[in-house]
Amino acid sequence: MAGGQPTTAVAGDATKIPLQVIHDISQISGAGFAGLFKKDCTDLARRVSLLAHLLEEIRDSNTLLGSLSNAHHNCCLVDLFIALKAAKRLLIAANDFDPKISPDAARKKVVLQFQCVTWKLVKSLGSLPYDHFDISEEVQEQVELVITQLKRAKERYGGPVTSNLLSRALSQQLDKEIDPLQSGSRGVGSLHLENVGNIDHEVNKPKLVQEPKNLRNSSKFSEVTSPKVPASVREDDSLSKNLVESKKPNSPIIPEEYLCPISLELLRDPVIVATGQTYERSFIQRWIDGCNTRCPKTQQILEDLTLTPNIALRRIISDWCTRNNIEQPTALANGKIKRSDGSFRDVSGDIGAIEVIVRKLSSRYAEYRRAAVAEIRSLSKRSTDNRVLIAEAGAIPVLVNLLTSEDSQIQENAVTSILNLSIFDNNKGLIMLAGAVPSIVQVLRAGSMEAKENAAATIFSLSLGDENKIIIGASGAIPALVELLQSGSTRGKKDAATALFNLCIYQGNKGRAVRAGIIPALLTMLTDSSSCMVDEVLTILSVLASHQEAKAAIAKASTIPVLIDLLRTGLPRNKENAAAILLSLCKRDPENLSCLSRLGALIPLSELVNTGTERAKRKATSLLEHLSKSQQA
Repeated sequence: MAGGQPTTAVAGDATKIPLQVIHDISQISGAGFAGLFKKDCTDLARRVSLLAHLLEEIRDSNTLLGSLSNAHHNCCLVDLFIALKAAKRLLIAANDFDPKISPDAARKKVVLQFQCVTWKLVKSLGSLPYDHFDISEEVQEQVELVITQLKRAKERYGGPVTSNLLSRALSQQLDKEIDPLQSGSRGVGSLHLENVGNIDHEVNKPKLVQEPKNLRNSSKFSEVTSPKVPASVREDDSLSKNLVESKKPNSPIIPEEYLCPISLELLRDPVIVATGQTYERSFIQRWIDGCNTRCPKTQQILEDLTLTPNIALRRIISDWCTRNNIEQPTALANGKIKRSDGSFRDVSGDIGAIEVIVRKLSSRYAEYRRAAVAEIRSLSKRSTDNRVLIAEAGAIPVLVNLLTSEDSQIQENAVTSILNLSIFDNNKGLIMLAGAVPSIVQVLRAGSMEAKENAAATIFSLSLGDENKIIIGASGAIPALVELLQSGSTRGKKDAATALFNLCIYQGNKGRAVRAGIIPALLTMLTDSSSCMVDEVLTILSVLASHQEAKAAIAKASTIPVLIDLLRTGLPRNKENAAAILLSLCKRDPENLSCLSRLGALIPLSELVNTGTERAKRKATSLLEHLSKSQQA
């Protein structure tokens, strides 16, 4: 208050502290995480770091917060800051969590903190007035991806968050033995959130303006019917699946032997370690990946890090779930597979035979392994039921090991088997958990042509999950796909193009694709009269054109004249995508607009306004308006 008049806050001022918090989190993450919550900390830190671009754009907008129409928006940045501060303190505390000296109650408290901090971030991001701050489309797209990732993470941590639960969880102090922040200023040891207020269960997503992206899945991705990219697909289609699992009240008490000793949750994919203890695969794998060499329960040294599926216990748990009317941990229950129409198919006669074949995958004799992986390829091609049973028998980790085989036939059949198995959505997570991506990329670089084609198709299938896009993008897959796009067979080029399209939906992968040389490769295909992939090329360019680095590379490669020619002579869909790309290139770019005018784009754009598709008409109209304003200026 000054002179009795309220001061008006500027958004730029309000972002200073949140940006500093994100900077601190990035520094913490740079030092690396360890321990039981290594993956949780790494994932949360990565998602929070992606918000720096959002806050930078809010800062640069210098919007007056006092001018916001809704009083709720006045504290939107405060809510986000509170959530970020809670995330920072949780990351420090969870990273120092020691399961050897901390009781189970402390571990549960940390899990609850992750759930509530994640929920608070989702809530605060969903409440921001993006239009008011004039946030760019590419940053809005990135925020939408972060929100989707956070929602999925929250659902994995547990059920819905109530107002009381959130207030209690985020205001309670973490136990001293897991809280290194006791020294310092007042309150540093706890995650205090003041004025939490009433929490709604519905979170409003930011309205992201995204255009349809056309990419026809014209290549034969595998021997089975693989997922197809629809003719008109929105960038966030693959990011919008609802994974919420309903939890029934008054559920029976789960026997202790059916719970993972680490997560204290019902075992879904139980595996046995060298000490004979059984754990949930994902949690024990995290433990091992954190360089922990002792069994979490017995503290004995793990002489062998092999994880063996506990098929017997999985069947017992499945039977127990059936008797107690609890949702099955897997698609297989009591020797039967539940189908989409609600009916059941008895597969008890097939289970034993498939388990025998899977065991042969690990045989010391190459001819047995070769025959077994060929049979797995054949079986996985035939039906969804077989894909379920093969995964249930523990084949996926073994198949991943076979990807590095020096026997080209084994390698080819292994990657094709993984492709076929990935068609069943539940198997995608198992494939990623088995660490398949680096080996698939290696096949993509050095395998036979058929193996390369199916490796590219596998990357496409796995990249349908939004978090997988990030992992795959960071694995070195994009340069290998660009190489296949340039030198592969016709089918290989189509597989590579579709995989690249899907990966480039994620904003962070667009720069990787540009640096891998995708723009010259696409332009070569676009100007090749014998190329049958103009549609695919334009669709990828339309996705890339919203990225500043890609935009500069597209313009530098003299793509604008080629796009104008397509406005005149292309098929309706080609004209539509060409207009969309030109609009992205010329918006807020006087030099590209001037080039457009010099090359005579006015006439074909005017014709497109009258004869094009609805989307083409919108893009052409907008381009003509920009040209008119440019000429007036």
